[in-house]
Amino acid sequence: MDPKNILKQIRQLTVDVIEAGICDAQNFPSLTQSPRGISEIGISSVDNSIFLKNIPYNEMYSELLKRKYYNLKMIDGALISLLYRFQNNDIIAHRLSFFPAPNLEVFQNEPELYLEDEIYLEFLDKRIVTVPLRFDFDSGEAFVPVEHPKSHLTLGQYENCRIPVSSAVSPYQFMEFILRNFYHTARNKSCFNLTKYTDKFEKSIVSEEEALVHVCTSS
Repeated sequence: MDPKNILKQIRQLTVDVIEAGICDAQNFPSLTQSPRGISEIGISSVDNSIFLKNIPYNEMYSELLKRKYYNLKMIDGALISLLYRFQNNDIIAHRLSFFPAPNLEVFQNEPELYLEDEIYLEFLDKRIVTVPLRFDFDSGEAFVPVEHPKSHLTLGQYENCRIPVSSAVSPYQFMEFILRNFYHTARNKSCFNLTKYTDKFEKSIVSEEEALVHVCTSS
């Protein structure tokens, strides 16, 4: 699970999603290397240093969309990004994000174009509430057992929502999670499967976190 293998995974998974027809824009990943053995996998042709905090979600989404800060823009407008940082081939951080569109104007303005196709019905369901999510990993000074797990899941941009995760998350694990849970109908109807990767990161969860409700990546 070194930078080159992660880069290869993201590239192939991007191709898989494009060929399935469930995204309408994409940016392929880039790999940059800097002193002290640091390797960063980011998004090609964008400023990967972007950081948005304490602004309304719809403004944040609009800014990310304007700057094309995503690996994949899905057919419902959701933005997916996969960012990794390694030092001497050991993972030290990642941020894997899923930012749904705050509204579905395209679908709402011309509903007749979509209502006949069942793959869009999930997106048009009036019960849906937009919930962004991130899988973050940080093995640095930010780590505090239970309070700030090395690997954690954040829901809804809540600052202190850090659900422990048993390890860092691979690109395949993340994309499989997103497609299975948020694009189930499209996935089944399109009859496609992601290129499968069985590689996993080493367990990083501590015993205190393992005693809590947590996400297990080992299965």
